[in-house]
Amino acid sequence: MSVTDWMVLLLTLSAMIGYGMYKGRGQDGAHSYLLANRQMPWYVVLLGVMATQASAITFLSAPGLAFSDGMRFVQNYFGLPLAMVVICITFIPVFSRLKVFTAYEFLEKRFDKRTRLFTAFLFLVSRGLSTGISIYAPAIILSSMLGWNIYITNIIMGGLLMVYTWSGGAKAVAHTQKLQFLVILAAMGYAGFLVVHKLPQDVGIKEAIYLADMSGKMNVITTKFDWHDKYNIWSGVIGGFFLSLSYFGTDHSQVGRYITAKDTKQSRTGLLLNGIVKVPMQFLILLVGVLVFVFYSFQPAPLYFNTTAYKTYIAREPEKATSEIDRYKSMHDKYRNLATEIAHLRQQNGSTKSGRTIEEFKTTQIQIQSLRDSIARYISIQGYSPDKNDTNYVFLYFIKNSLPVGIVGLLFAVIILASWGSISAALNALAASSLMDIHLRNGAISSERELRLGRLHTLGWGVFCVCIAMFAAKMGSLIEAVNILGSLFYGTILGIFLVAFYMKPVTGKTVFTAAVVTEIAVIGIYVSGIVSFLWLNVIGALLMMVICFLVHIRAYLSPGNQ
Repeated sequence: MSVTDWMVLLLTLSAMIGYGMYKGRGQDGAHSYLLANRQMPWYVVLLGVMATQASAITFLSAPGLAFSDGMRFVQNYFGLPLAMVVICITFIPVFSRLKVFTAYEFLEKRFDKRTRLFTAFLFLVSRGLSTGISIYAPAIILSSMLGWNIYITNIIMGGLLMVYTWSGGAKAVAHTQKLQFLVILAAMGYAGFLVVHKLPQDVGIKEAIYLADMSGKMNVITTKFDWHDKYNIWSGVIGGFFLSLSYFGTDHSQVGRYITAKDTKQSRTGLLLNGIVKVPMQFLILLVGVLVFVFYSFQPAPLYFNTTAYKTYIAREPEKATSEIDRYKSMHDKYRNLATEIAHLRQQNGSTKSGRTIEEFKTTQIQIQSLRDSIARYISIQGYSPDKNDTNYVFLYFIKNSLPVGIVGLLFAVIILASWGSISAALNALAASSLMDIHLRNGAISSERELRLGRLHTLGWGVFCVCIAMFAAKMGSLIEAVNILGSLFYGTILGIFLVAFYMKPVTGKTVFTAAVVTEIAVIGIYVSGIVSFLWLNVIGALLMMVICFLVHIRAYLSPGNQ
C-alpha cells in the first residue's frame, strides 16, 4: 500500500478507537456497562443490529462467494423479514416487561436454573466460536498487506478492538457501530461504482449483468428443492426464517442490541427496519462480487488470489507454474475477446444472436475454472496456505490491485471496522451472559464489583476468541462457516424459547431433557450429512417442540392423571 493508504487506514482506525473510548465514559455498574442504561434510540438499534450481523466476513467473504458461486446466497435471508415480525410481536414485549440483562434470564423465570444454564452454555459455545472466525477475517487483511504471520495479525486485530470494548461496554459498542456502519455503507457503495467504472468504456452495467447472467452468476432464485443444496428458495425462506428467528430472537449478541433501547417501540422500529433493509443490502454486496467477476473477464486475474500462497507455489514449482500461466494467458485472451464480442452484440441488438459465441464463452470459462481448481487443490495438498478457501481473498485482491490510492486504505479500514462492529457486540454479549447467567446468578454485589467483573469477563472472552481465530483458516469460506456454526446450536435454542412462549404447561424438567436430546440429534444429523446446514435450524426447533409435546401428552395420559 502507498503512504497515503496507510495514513487513511491508521487515521480511520485511531479515530474509531478514540470515539469509542469517548462515548463509553462514565460506566458505574452492570446496568450501564451491559445495557447502556437502556437509552438507545431506534436508529442506533437499527444500525447496531445490522452492524452486529454484517461483520467483516460479510464484506470480505460474500463478494468472493458471489465471484465463485453467484448470487444464490442471498436466498439465505429471504426468511428474515417474517422473523422480524414474529420477534416484534412475541419476544420483545417479554424481554422489555421483565427488564432482563440477558435473553436467558427469562428462561429461569419460565422454567428453572438448569434450563437457563444449558441455553446460556449453548449460546456461549456457538457465539464464542463464531466470534473467533470474525477476528480471523480482518486478520487476513493485515497478513496480506504486510506479509505477516496470520497468527500475529490475529492477536493484533483482537487486541485493538478490545481497547474501547473493554473500557466502554455496551454504550461504546452501540455508538461505534452507528458510525462504523455508516462509513461501511458509503465505502461499499463507492466500491461498487468503481468496479463498474473500471470496466471497458464500451461495457456498461447492463452488459456487465448480461455477461454475469451468461456465466451463471445471476442465480438469485433457485427453485429446485434439494435437501443437500445449501442455498435455494426453500431452504432460504423456511430454514432462513428459523435461523433469523433464533439469531435475532435468542442470540444475545443481537438481543443485547435492542434491549438497550429506550422502550418497546424503539426496539420494534429498529428490528422491523432491519427486516426491510437487510435483503437488498445483501443483494448489493453480492452484486459487487459478481461485478468483480465480470471485471476479471476483461482483465487477467491471478490463478490463485491468496498472493502469499501463490508466490510460495511459484517459487517451489517454477516450471509447473510457468506452464499454467502460459495456458491461462492463452485461454484468457480468448475469453476476453468472446466477452467483448458478446457485450457488443448485446449493446447493438438488445440480445445476443450468436449462440455459438455464448457456448464458446461458457466452455472457455469452464476451462479456466478447472485450471484454478487444480491449482487450488495442489496448494491445499502441499500446505502452501493455511486457508483452504481462496474465495476469502478475491475482493481483497481486487481492492489492493485495482482501486485508486486512498480508496484502498479506506476500504481496508472499512473491512476492519465491520469486523470490530460485530466482534465488539459479541464480546459484550458473551461477557453479559457469562457474568449474569453463570457468575452472578446466585447473589447481588456492589456496582463497582459488577463493573470490574464485567470488564474481566470481556477480557477473558477476547482472549478465548483470539485463540479460536488461530484455527479459523481450516474452516473454508468464512461466511459459510459462521452460518454452519450457528445452525448447529440455534435450532435447539430457538426451540427452548418457542416452548417457553407457546407451550405453557411444559415444565423445566421436560424442556431440559428435550434440549439435550435435540442438540445431540442435530449434531448427529450434521455429521451424517443428511441435509444442508440451514435445515438444521428447522429440525432443531421443531424437534424440541415435538419432544416436549409428546412427553407432556404421555404424562397427561398416565394413570395418575386420569
